[in-house]
Amino acid sequence: QVQLVESGGGLVQAGGSLKLSCAASGTFAAVNFMTWYHQRPGNQREIVASIISGSGPTYKDSVKGRFTISASDAKNTLYLEMKNLQPDDTGIYYCSFNVRLDPSGPALTFWGQGTQVTVSS
Repeated sequence: QVQLVESGGGLVQAGGSLKLSCAASGTFAAVNFMTWYHQRPGNQREIVASIISGSGPTYKDSVKGRFTISASDAKNTLYLEMKNLQPDDTGIYYCSFNVRLDPSGPALTFWGQGTQVTVSS
């Protein structure tokens, strides 16, 4: 199994910055993709940014130029650097990893518990 633990959330004023981290523990053979999601109260989770193995990062339009997704070389830590934060960025941010625990096994998705980001105007 893989456990994901997010950190780095908090309260920030509009225009401020935060850097979220998602640390993975456990053993996996391969990472297919890693994703940050954003969920506002009463809304569904939306993809903010993703890294697909072998491809470049992708971003939701509203965060392009402000957020940067990256991962450690070992692919066991995922980051989301957020700049020029706005009140609409408020919500819970979740990370997820889609991995194979062994090379011939199925792809499995694991989730972190979420970290709260609050941006005041």
